Amino acid sequence: MQRHHAEMTNMSFIHATDREIMAELGRRLGRLRESNGLTRVEAAARTGLARRTVHRAEAGENPTLATLLRLLRLYGRLEGLESFIPDSEISPMALLKKSSGPRRA
Repeated sequence: MQRHHAEMTNMSFIHATDREIMAELGRRLGRLRESNGLTRVEAAARTGLARRTVHRAEAGENPTLATLLRLLRLYGRLEGLESFIPDSEISPMALLKKSSGPRRA
């Protein structure tokens, strides 16, 4: 069940399929490239990626994490990763449980 692009931008990714999310992320990558005034050839050259790799990422064709990192770095958007996977602190209770494991005699 493919959702229209306008619907996807107004809805939560939580209710979308993997394919819908990848397609929307691809569209967003394309818009980022365009807003930076770059062609796919220029983006590829600046990131060391093949033009086809940039095209496939923008088509939502399951880009690798390394491809996403290179493109986000080029577009000045790496700071978004901080909220994507925040560094978790170990809770005091988890530390207590970890340190109170079996004791040796």
